[in-house]
Amino acid sequence: MSTLTLPPVPTSPRDDAVQLYRAFKGLGCDTAAVVNILAHRDATQRSLIQHEYRTMYSEDLLKRLVSELHGKLETTVLLWMHDPAGRDAVVIRQALLPDVTNLDAATEVICSRTPSQIQIIKQNYLSKFGVFLEQDIERHTSGDHKKLLLAYASTSRYEGYEVDREMALKDAKDLYKAGEKRWGTDEKTFIRIFSERSRPQLAAISAAYHDMYGSSLKKAVEHETSGKFEYGLLTILKCSENPAQYFAKVLRKAMKGLGTDDTTLIRIIVTRTEIDMQYIKAEYLRKYKKTLNDAVHSETSGHYRTFLLALLGPNC
Repeated sequence: MSTLTLPPVPTSPRDDAVQLYRAFKGLGCDTAAVVNILAHRDATQRSLIQHEYRTMYSEDLLKRLVSELHGKLETTVLLWMHDPAGRDAVVIRQALLPDVTNLDAATEVICSRTPSQIQIIKQNYLSKFGVFLEQDIERHTSGDHKKLLLAYASTSRYEGYEVDREMALKDAKDLYKAGEKRWGTDEKTFIRIFSERSRPQLAAISAAYHDMYGSSLKKAVEHETSGKFEYGLLTILKCSENPAQYFAKVLRKAMKGLGTDDTTLIRIIVTRTEIDMQYIKAEYLRKYKKTLNDAVHSETSGHYRTFLLALLGPNC
């Protein structure tokens, strides 16, 4: 006679807070229990767990996690505990700190987010750190890179899907005149178009550019610009065409070759899990003939590996 296996009974945030407290008690932390609870809770649940924990034990859960966890697992769990916009604000802030200064990370987050996402990030940034995001960009970046980030973070862009073909043709011509057609580069035109046009519109500009001049807008950006400014423009362009493919490539680069870029691996998996991870996983499999789960499994170990794989979900 077969026995019926029942699905696990959903737990309440209060139950989770109690289980976490028990995991912290005694000699050593029951890390497996902490991972199993937190990796399977959404943003709302995680917020409620923190509230319940503070109410019952008069202690901040995040501070307790800092004292109980270590290394890459600690970094991953602490970042995961924020909601998506708060998390992005934390990533940008940490990337702009003088003793860290990971401008690629700050640029990636700002230039890959939608205008509505950026608005909420800016609100979180001010409430968490007491300073406007634009002030930190002004303070910690320079040149055309700074101008691009400031324009992209402050400009309101259309978020619908309609495209103006005539405007796309005109913008493609303006970009050609600003770059490949002239001696030197008119960076202002690149900044204006890349910061003001919607994602579908920029994708249409890219297609029009290729049709008219027989080369890609991406190659034009690579030829005409450099450094962090180039990185920002390419991030905007690639995310306008296929954001999932963009993040799949960043993950591949983080795991390719000798050693693993864990900072990037953690950032992408944690920040995209609640946004578009299923599409990133599909792109990764399509492009590299290997599941993202298998790639992460081969590059990580221990509870850190378990946590990341739990965030990724089914191996497909």
